[in-house]
Formats: sequence, C-alpha cells, structure tokens
Amino acid sequence: MATKSNIYYPQGTCSQAILTEIDGDTIVRVQFVGGCSGNTQGIAALVAGMKINEAISRLEGIDCAGRGTSCPDQLARALRKIANE
Repeated sequence: MATKSNIYYPQGTCSQAILTEIDGDTIVRVQFVGGCSGNTQGIAALVAGMKINEAISRLEGIDCAGRGTSCPDQLARALRKIANE
C-alpha cells in the first residue's frame, strides 16, 4: 500500500495544521505547523510507527489548559478522520 499524505486544520489549539503520512494503518510521520515546538515534536516522534487506533486511544481527550482539546487530541481527531475514510 502506498503512503498517503494528509493535512488537518486543528480547532482550539495553537497549532495551525497537522501534516500526516500514513501507510495502511500505520503512522509514518507527523508534523505540526505551529504550537509548542518541543511538545509537538515529541508527540510526532512518539507516534511514528504506531498503529492509528493505538495513537487515537492514547491521545483522544487530552485537554490543554481547559480548552476542551489539545494538540494531541487534535491529532487523534485527524487520525480518526483518516481511519474513517
């Protein structure tokens, strides 16, 4: 299966976009545009090679400062959208 690139525009966070590369059900690469650089780079490094559903279950619902969402939560939403396509 070929690697698919996707772009997701998060809501309610400092990051402006989340770029993903997915091969089948495996995350190849994630890049955040904007947001807290060290934190988003850490998230991206941790999910590389992970199955989409595993990443969703670990990241979904994480809150940042009472916003009701976060960069990790927005990544989970982006991955859920990809998984449902």
